[in-house]
Amino acid sequence: MAHLHRAGMSPSKIDLLDSWVPTQPWFEGPRRPEGADDEGLRSVAAFRFDDPAGEVGVETIIVATADGAQLQVPLTYRDAPLAGAEDHLVGTTEHSVLGTRWVYDGTADPVWAAALATAVLTGGTQAEAWFEVDGERQVREPNSTVVGSGTPGAPVPDVDRLTVDQVEGRTVVTGAAVRIVVARVLGRHDAGALASTGGHTGDHGVEVLTGTWTGHDQPETLAVVLTA
Repeated sequence: MAHLHRAGMSPSKIDLLDSWVPTQPWFEGPRRPEGADDEGLRSVAAFRFDDPAGEVGVETIIVATADGAQLQVPLTYRDAPLAGAEDHLVGTTEHSVLGTRWVYDGTADPVWAAALATAVLTGGTQAEAWFEVDGERQVREPNSTVVGSGTPGAPVPDVDRLTVDQVEGRTVVTGAAVRIVVARVLGRHDAGALASTGGHTGDHGVEVLTGTWTGHDQPETLAVVLTA
């Protein structure tokens, strides 16, 4: 379960993404001049996975550009810098409860990669999010549902020594025993296309994360996990 806080963040998540997302090679949409007052990115939906250690926030936000393209942005939130990930820092923000948070592109964070691989390979889904109100848990109604195609209890390889490669509209994350391909521009890539991007042919060793969200009722391929 993901414990959320009723708190403010400065800058907000969407403000961080408004500055960072258009600089990425997979970005698709109009580029706003710095300081422009017109509409930037808009948050459409979000889902979370659990960090078993309870230390790192793991969230994926789906944003829409001004011209309607929908982009998938995995993020992690840490209470200290992630060693060796300077090139993948989205920014820092002040959380009114947790203090300074370092926000990273999730695809470069081994905690995100392990959480994603676990959900996909074991047929898992997103974490249930909840707030504490007057000492009681209140579950937040999700605006998205994701599910992995794998099997409960399936083994999950260690996810470490990550390398990250950007391909048009996709990100390829390679670990020692697993490869993850993330659709960045949604609606363009089915599971077969993502798997082939990761160098895989055929169906063996491919599991898929699909999702639906408010206003998007048809299951969308979000990522594939490739194992030997």
